Amino acid sequence: MFTRTSFSPAVEVNPGDTLFRRVAWRFMPLLFVGYVVAYLDRVNVGFAKLQMLNSLHLSEAAYGLGAGLFFIGYFLFEVPSNLLLHRLGARRWIARIMVTWAALSMATAWVDTPFMFYVVRFFLGVAEAGFFPGMILYLTYWFPSHRRGKMVALLMAGNPVSGLVGGPLSGYIMHALHGAWGFEGWQWLFVVEALPSIVLGVLIFFYLDDRVADARWLSSAEKKQIQQEIAADAAVHTHASVRAVFTSARVWLLCLILFGIVMGSYAIGFWQPTIIRGTGVSDPLTIGLLTTIPYTAALISMIATGRSADRSRERRWHIAAPALIAAAGFGICAMNGESAVLSMIGLTLAAIGVVTALPMFWALPTAFLGGTGAAAGIALINCTGNLAGFISPALIGWLKTLTHTLSSGLFVVAGTLTLSALLILVFIPARLVNR
Repeated sequence: MFTRTSFSPAVEVNPGDTLFRRVAWRFMPLLFVGYVVAYLDRVNVGFAKLQMLNSLHLSEAAYGLGAGLFFIGYFLFEVPSNLLLHRLGARRWIARIMVTWAALSMATAWVDTPFMFYVVRFFLGVAEAGFFPGMILYLTYWFPSHRRGKMVALLMAGNPVSGLVGGPLSGYIMHALHGAWGFEGWQWLFVVEALPSIVLGVLIFFYLDDRVADARWLSSAEKKQIQQEIAADAAVHTHASVRAVFTSARVWLLCLILFGIVMGSYAIGFWQPTIIRGTGVSDPLTIGLLTTIPYTAALISMIATGRSADRSRERRWHIAAPALIAAAGFGICAMNGESAVLSMIGLTLAAIGVVTALPMFWALPTAFLGGTGAAAGIALINCTGNLAGFISPALIGWLKTLTHTLSSGLFVVAGTLTLSALLILVFIPARLVNR
């Protein structure tokens, strides 16, 4: 008589998975927190707007222009900044970026005319230029493409987390500190929220390793394994020089696609508090708490979609579908601006779509950009796409001043998101990016 012995087969563990997980834990938490405070310092003007418009006698159009001027400075200095990062190393350059933008963000508390507001916003963009594309470039030094989607999603989870933390924090600062030491709440907002950037800049300078070869915490064998995976990934890159980047129709197409998605990102970042206030909610703290709902849903969606994209190695629909969901959300907000419930549903869909589409997008350019071409190409795509950060608030502000409603501007944003989704599906070949 034979007895069948039941057993559970051993689960095969890929040593590379363990190694790259260790790499991720080494510096991803620091980069993640850096992105949280970066996004907070970039868009906290959306909360400050609730008080500073009356204080500085700004119209909606003037606010939109000032909010958007950040991206003109960002656009002009993005490519040279990323090339300098590639040459000088991420450790020194990202630390420099964080400290200088913190100083300028804090200086916003002392502006007292529309012109000063414009100047500070422009130079804040100059200071921050290169930060986000620099981190995307940095990830290409450490992770091959099939591992990078999850890392980019984790990094850009700083966007919704910034909303989760920044909304209630900004509302509380403006509510609790208004009038303290003769400063208004919006002034305290810029001062308090700039301080973490200085601390993080110092930490990055002393903690980050520029390249795999510099990592003393890795053995020689581990360094070799990482470098071999990166080299195998780089072998399929087709744009490795600055000239190839600037003459590539594919790169400029990606600039246009990102532009449409970013239109939605900053419609949320700069106008979400205004949309909520338009439903009848007036207290800044309550508005801040309500903004956590869309960002919580967006954070869950982003992480789940990043894992799905890496597991399936499918990229196009993981960007196009969220973009279309965001377009639907903005359409709901545009048609139901006075309904708190419907506006929150619309904002939640918009946040889910935009916040998910952005990190997924970066799988497209990094699939074929390499070397110096990656430094220039990532920066060019990011800065050109982020011109939407100027167009979006300026256009929505102008249309709101003209029509006395946000609806027309939100419909425009929905249209750009739809166009981006269609461009991906029609013009980006699956064989190029699905790997």
